[in-house]
Amino acid sequence: MVSKMTFTQSEFRDAMGHFPTGVAVVTARGPSGYDIGVTANSFTSLSLKPPLIAVNLAKSLRSLDDFLNVDNYAVNLLRKDQSQVSAAFACANTDKWSRVDCRRGMNDCPILSSNLIVFECKKHAVYEGGDHIIFVGRVRRFDIDPDAEPLVFFRGRYCALDGRAVKD
Repeated sequence: MVSKMTFTQSEFRDAMGHFPTGVAVVTARGPSGYDIGVTANSFTSLSLKPPLIAVNLAKSLRSLDDFLNVDNYAVNLLRKDQSQVSAAFACANTDKWSRVDCRRGMNDCPILSSNLIVFECKKHAVYEGGDHIIFVGRVRRFDIDPDAEPLVFFRGRYCALDGRAVKD
């Protein structure tokens, strides 16, 4: 066990990377009518009654103002074979949408055609959280593929549930 009372931002990030997380792509129809989307690994269930989830987006995100100005969005949890989708939506200056198939959900929100689970949400609350904004969504509908396995991010890489690296 290594104990750290003083640490750098990089050391803190590495420490947080020891906790495996699922990988999500948050998507919405932007206020100007175009699709927006970003990869996030800071997703959590928040409440069963009412059904609430939370996802955190960096304040440095180019499309943050767009996300702040939409009432509806989807959180697409990725399958283990979707590391390329995650990588595409993690990049700022790429045509993310040309690499994926999507369908339209409630309120014309773009939804990735393939995923582990998609939660269609109405914005419930937004909070400041350090260098991130916390989006709390009220789940209005979800679709699930009960046979799919999740894409997991652990120690800075994509993994399967058994901890082995996922090959692209």
